[in-house]
Amino acid sequence: MNDLALLLTPEGRALLDEVRDTDPAQELAVATRLRREHPAELVSAALGQARLRQRAVAKFGADDALRMFFTPNGVEQSTRASVAAYRAGRMRELGVTSVADLCCGIGGDAIALARAGIRVLAVDRDPQTAATARANAEALGLAGLIEVREADVTEVDTADYDAVFVDPARRGGRGRIFDPEAYSPPLSWAVATALGAPRAALKIAPGIPHEAIPAEAEAEWISDGGDVKEAVLWFGTGAPGAVRATLLPGPRALLGRGLPDPQVRPVGRYLYEPDGAVIRAHLVAEMAEEVGGGLVDATIAYVTADELRPTPYASVYEITDQLPFNVKKLKALLREREVGTLTVKKRGSAVEPEELRRKVKPQGPGSATVFLTRVAGAPTMLIGAPAQPAAAAGGPS
Repeated sequence: MNDLALLLTPEGRALLDEVRDTDPAQELAVATRLRREHPAELVSAALGQARLRQRAVAKFGADDALRMFFTPNGVEQSTRASVAAYRAGRMRELGVTSVADLCCGIGGDAIALARAGIRVLAVDRDPQTAATARANAEALGLAGLIEVREADVTEVDTADYDAVFVDPARRGGRGRIFDPEAYSPPLSWAVATALGAPRAALKIAPGIPHEAIPAEAEAEWISDGGDVKEAVLWFGTGAPGAVRATLLPGPRALLGRGLPDPQVRPVGRYLYEPDGAVIRAHLVAEMAEEVGGGLVDATIAYVTADELRPTPYASVYEITDQLPFNVKKLKALLREREVGTLTVKKRGSAVEPEELRRKVKPQGPGSATVFLTRVAGAPTMLIGAPAQPAAAAGGPS
């Protein structure tokens, strides 16, 4: 709290601008020089904040991150700006004009909601976190739409708001919390609060068991650039029980239709690796139907097909070889084809990619991808490369 207060003074703001691009390797020398003219506490606070801002660029983009204020937990746990913007857009499409953002953290979601033209009450019980959220609303010119309140979210009256957004803390002193009832506040409280609001969204861990999802909720898994970021339980959307996987950028959404698991079939010419959001949402069957494929194994989320049908919901590889798992045979094949760049992917295999790469010692100008998996229950290696749609469609090679 004291650090933030120092940084919000004119001297602190000027110093933040001065150290903005400081290379971490030069921090000690920069600190020594600046302490001749500024208090040591302020110099330390400014350099620490500059470090956090540099880390935050990946989530918030340089334009915002280099103006915002962060705490170490805030950088780690805040929502990626692209995901927050998508969710705020969905809120706006649902007709929401005001949101009670409970457990607001440093304000990442509140900022996205305000930019969507939605009035926000942002609540957090931690004084430093609430102060940081308030500073961020002011820094980005959004203070007119964001009211920040330091309070226990369980004691806040949300009756005057169109919607509630809850982002419970899912980390404790020992790291990630996997039991939804151990969230702070617990998932059961968040669900009860959501059911009492006209509309609501609850941000939860993507690994939540499907059986823990309330029947009244629509469940959505979101990935950004191929990385699964979060799951959201939506209430009041008119689609209770619905399941979707949303891929950013886009957005592109794959909707669940309750299809049975795909049939297992022999490995074809193409292998589809579903996006993580598709897998987490249990929508591999919907993706497989889209590409006319089946599973390589009943327990493995790899889809195979003879035809190439490009899809945004999976990465596609052309398979050239299928071998029983055998390091010596793989090493010989890679040497014969002069493969020096080897990508190792695995699903259903205990072998570590780095360990395999050390053993086969790839060398040469070529490249390949090897999948360590099971095919019809047997440990198998599938070798191939990213599919080339033009060539597969009969176009120029």
